[in-house]
Order: sequence, then structure tokens, then C-alpha cells
Amino acid sequence: MASKPLTPTITIDADGTRVRLDGHWNAAALSDRKQWRALRARLRDACGRMEGTWDLAAAQGFDHVAAQVLWHGWGGRYPVHLEATGNQRAILERVATLTPRQAPGKDEGRWRHAYLRLGQGALDAGAHVAAMIQLLGQVSLDILRLLRQPRGGPWRDFSAHLYRMGAQALPITALVGFLIGVVVAYLLSLQLRQFGADAFIVNILGISLTRELGPLLGAILVAGRSGSAIAAQIGVMRINEELDAMRVMGIAHGFRLVMPRVLALALAMPLISLWTTLAALLGGMLAADINLGLSPAYFIQALPAAVDIAHLWLATAKSVVFGVAIALIGCHWGLRVKPNTESLGSSTTASVVTSITAVMILDAIFAVLFRNVGF
Repeated sequence: MASKPLTPTITIDADGTRVRLDGHWNAAALSDRKQWRALRARLRDACGRMEGTWDLAAAQGFDHVAAQVLWHGWGGRYPVHLEATGNQRAILERVATLTPRQAPGKDEGRWRHAYLRLGQGALDAGAHVAAMIQLLGQVSLDILRLLRQPRGGPWRDFSAHLYRMGAQALPITALVGFLIGVVVAYLLSLQLRQFGADAFIVNILGISLTRELGPLLGAILVAGRSGSAIAAQIGVMRINEELDAMRVMGIAHGFRLVMPRVLALALAMPLISLWTTLAALLGGMLAADINLGLSPAYFIQALPAAVDIAHLWLATAKSVVFGVAIALIGCHWGLRVKPNTESLGSSTTASVVTSITAVMILDAIFAVLFRNVGF
């Protein structure tokens, strides 16, 4: 008849500096639920004394199960002083090597996860910037090729994109520009009337709408409208394997897909910006007439003197840069679409968000670099 395993026990000296293990420390003894419930609290108390000495020499039948229990109780590290036999040390070393590192605490895990996400985001942003620079370089080479061989250029694609991105965007940009002009003029009239400076509304509206709000509003609307369309069109071509077919036939993606869209939007954006600015000025002129009694004739007469031509040239230059950036970002995200609908949706959304963000950053750069132009 097999003898009953000796109960595993833990003895802590009175001064709390020495922990001693007795009895059988093996799978058979530790699998007894009643013994384990009695031992668990004692083990938790003993594991709080990692600075003392742990004596395992008296533990009989010490196996990997007991070593695993101790290793977890120790928190994945050895006590300061350990007295054990050679066999026990070998088992503990094997368990320490094969046991995964314990998960960090709640606060530590949250901060570590945030840190890793920040680092991954920085790496992803760097990869996107590098891809955008590469795409811009490819477009520059394609434009040089077009200048050398203009008859072989994708002019039909260019005209089609110019119509869809430019002409079809005029109604919505005019409506938004007109409403913005009305709102800005109405708010300005409430303030200027208090100081008797009603006539200065022409200066404020003219400079702000021509230099900043007109190009910015047009670019944001085009980014949401055409930027998403560019990413979606190229993304659908990826899903339908049309891009692979073009590569097999030797048709360059940059020359037939990217360059026409970049050129079309670079040409359309200044016109859309001017159109949006005129609509906003019309709305501001109407609001100034209603609220301040400034006639449209006075507004039109005072506007050229209030707004220097340099503001218009600066707005045109900004619009060209905005158009190129929106087209490149849309093509970049479209070419990165994977052959599934989920990737198409996420890339289209990323295209819009990135385009609007890029427009705001570029506008801030222009505002700082050319702050003295026109004043």
C-alpha cells in the first residue's frame, strides 16, 4: 500500500529572515485541494520576504510543478539568498528559462502599450513620408517624360479628371464660400459698428477671404470630395486586379494614374480657389449691405485699394501646392489599398484626413514664410 505523501509546509523564522520548505513538494502533494488551500496563504506571506534566505534543501521529491509554483510566487525572480540542492537548482533554472516573463502590472502595461503605439506610429509616419517623397519624385520624372513626348501623354485622362475635379466642384464650393462670406461679414459688422469702423469691413473681408479663407475652404472641400474619390478609384482598381494587369502590360502606374490627377488638380485648384473667394466676397458684400448699409458699388470700388495684388498671387501659389498635395496623398493611399473592401474604406478615410491635415500644415507654413507679403 502506497504511503500518503507528506504535507508540504512552509516555516518562517521568528525574525522573518529565513523561509524553510519541508515535506513533499511535488505534483502529487500540491494537487490536493485541501492542502493547497492551506498552503496558498502561507506561501503568499512567505513570498513577501524575498530579501531573506529560502531553504529548499529539506523539500522532498522537488519537481517541476513545485518549481513552477515557487517561481510564480517569487514574481519571476530569485530570492536574495537561496539554499538548494544541485538538482533543485537545475529544475528552477529550467523553469525560469522556459516560463514566459510575467505580464506587467496594470499601470505599467498601459504605459508600455502607449509607448509602443507611439513608436509604431512614428515608424509608420516615417514610412508614409518616404513613400510620398518617392511618389513625388516619380511624378517629376513622368512630367519630364511628358514634356519630351507630349503626343504620348494621357491627355484624355487629364481632361476627364479636370472636369470631374474642377468643373463639377464649382456648385458646392460656391455655396459654401457664399455662406462663409455671409457669416464672417455678419460677425464683423457686429463688432465694427461699435467703433464706427464700418468701412474697414472691406479691408478685413478682402484680405482674409482672398489670402486665407478662399484657398483654404476650396482645398478642404476638394480634399473631402476629390481626394477621397482618387483613393477610392485607384483602390477599386487594386481590388479588381486592374493594377496588376497594367503592370503585366508594361503600363506605368505613375504615368497613367498619378500624373494626370496631379496635373489636373494643380490646374483646377487655383481656379476653384478664385471661384470660392468670389462667392465668399459676394456673400460678404450682401451681408455688409444689409447690416451696415454699405452699397455693393462702394464695396466693389474700395476692394481693389484694400487688397494688394500680392495676396492674390500668394493665394494662387498656395492653391497649386494644395492641389498637388491632395492628389499625391489620394494616389498614395489608393495604391496602398489591399484586395479587400475593409482596406478600401480605411484608405479612403485616411486619404481625406491626411489631405485636410496636410492642407492645414501647408497653409501654416505659407502664413509664416510669407507673413510680410502684401502688407
